[in-house]
Amino acid sequence: MRDERIAYFSMEIGLEAGIPTYSGGLGVLAGDTLKSAADLCLPVVGVTLLCRSGYFRQELTPEGRQIEHEVEWNPSDVMERLPNRVTVEVEGRDVTVGVWRHGVKSLTGGEVPVYFLDTDVEGNSPGDREITARLYGGDDAYRLSQEIVLGVGGVRMLRALEIPVYKYHLNEGHSALLTLELLRWFRRDLKEVWDERLVWDYEAVRERCIFTTHTPVEAGHDKFSYELASRILGEPVPLEVIRDIAGSDHLNMTLLALNLSNYVNGVAKKHGEVSRQMFRGYRIHSITNGVHSYTWTAAPMKKLFDRYLPGWADEPELFVRVDSVPDGEIWEAHLESKRKLVRFVAEKTGENFSDELLTIGFARRSTSYKRADLLFEDVERLAGIAGGRLQVVYAGKAHPRDEPGKALIEKIFRLRKDLAGKVKVVYLADYDMDAALTLVSGVDLWLNTPLRPMEASGTSGMKAVHNGVPNFSVLDGWWIEGHIEGVTGWSIGPQPDEDGPGDYNGSSDSADLYDKLERIIMPLFYHDREGWIRVMKNAIGKNAYYFNSHRMMRRYVTNAYIRTHHHPIPGGE
Repeated sequence: MRDERIAYFSMEIGLEAGIPTYSGGLGVLAGDTLKSAADLCLPVVGVTLLCRSGYFRQELTPEGRQIEHEVEWNPSDVMERLPNRVTVEVEGRDVTVGVWRHGVKSLTGGEVPVYFLDTDVEGNSPGDREITARLYGGDDAYRLSQEIVLGVGGVRMLRALEIPVYKYHLNEGHSALLTLELLRWFRRDLKEVWDERLVWDYEAVRERCIFTTHTPVEAGHDKFSYELASRILGEPVPLEVIRDIAGSDHLNMTLLALNLSNYVNGVAKKHGEVSRQMFRGYRIHSITNGVHSYTWTAAPMKKLFDRYLPGWADEPELFVRVDSVPDGEIWEAHLESKRKLVRFVAEKTGENFSDELLTIGFARRSTSYKRADLLFEDVERLAGIAGGRLQVVYAGKAHPRDEPGKALIEKIFRLRKDLAGKVKVVYLADYDMDAALTLVSGVDLWLNTPLRPMEASGTSGMKAVHNGVPNFSVLDGWWIEGHIEGVTGWSIGPQPDEDGPGDYNGSSDSADLYDKLERIIMPLFYHDREGWIRVMKNAIGKNAYYFNSHRMMRRYVTNAYIRTHHHPIPGGE
């Protein structure tokens, strides 16, 4: 590979709360990926959009109605504007793309530069300056314009920066248009040499591209009408060629990435299976996600691990030795994080939580399939089980156009009032990376209730286990691989191979949830502290030890990045 780099393209990358260019799990995973790449001194660069208005700042009214506000931040506080410029064509116009650089630095000496593409530059029309303003904002035309900037503009910018690229890693289909740019390069340089029928050297592009799909739901894959694509994108390669590799009816970004990538993977073993069923005939592997151990371990646990498991941040597999940490010290470190959460809840909501009560956390994007309300399927039963000894922390944003997701937040606010005096429930507004660490480390139990098999992986539970917080989750995504009943945590509902989607209902899942909460979880927490700490340790030693982004990146290196041969890019590189 010499000086060549892996170019990691992602529509969103979450590195820290002060760089609000992420909406949730996909972006934070991308950030964790690049942090591990820096720790492991891997030759990687990141490419993403700047999003000056961020995703949005969430305000919640007393009734739980979500109000979105633009985020105010100054890129020059955290990154450097570079002089390089490239142009892309949008609706037949030349749009200038600028770039900012932010270095992800590791104590190991590694550094991964991340390049943030920005159309808010002099010379662009007011409308074009807004193309990169908002993450996932606007209509299909706006979205496709952003994907042109990311895919086509990103490839051109790396050339302008004179960064030689060995492989292009597409994190979701948003950047799939980069494959058309690569095809265009090959046609331009090979036109005089090759027979016209062989001009489009698909294999040369495939050899360069790796595609990670995160979406197990058909509706979640970006598709654009060819009428829109012809107007916005034009024809970087002839339309009949695009139809051949991206779908005859729509410009399907996932299909485009599948057809022009040499290695394709889902983000958990189950998700790999689901993806192979969705896209039959394609060879889809699986590399289960992980989280960046140092980022997602709270300070009290960090101190403990530094003392008893030196080197854990660089070698998370050392978590397997967690039994060498005294039980009392594990519990005290957890209590320190829990007290911080209690203070945080009081500051944000005015509610007085207790550090002695069993505290459940649920925080993720508010959308229907996540079933944030499953815990409240039978409010009276929940109140009876709780007996005044349970408190619950919720957080999460709904997409501005996801009305059912917004309604779910309002429903939780209504149910919260019904449970007043029986179960303490709070919903924290404007969930971000800082709040996430406070939650995943401060609660006692992490709840996840997706409708199977719609959870591709899920990473919030992986963050929880790094802090000794067990999971109580539906067997979907990563939890199928991490779950050992009563050892690392607890399952909700049937085994993953017992029923398909829709073959069971919320009532049966909630009944199992209530049963285990009443018979197993609450008695263990309140009457067997030694047994509870054993589960906490198992969460660290059997889950955190494996579900980390260092292990994930090593898998990408050996399975996807290393190849003995590839075609040189014509005209450079």
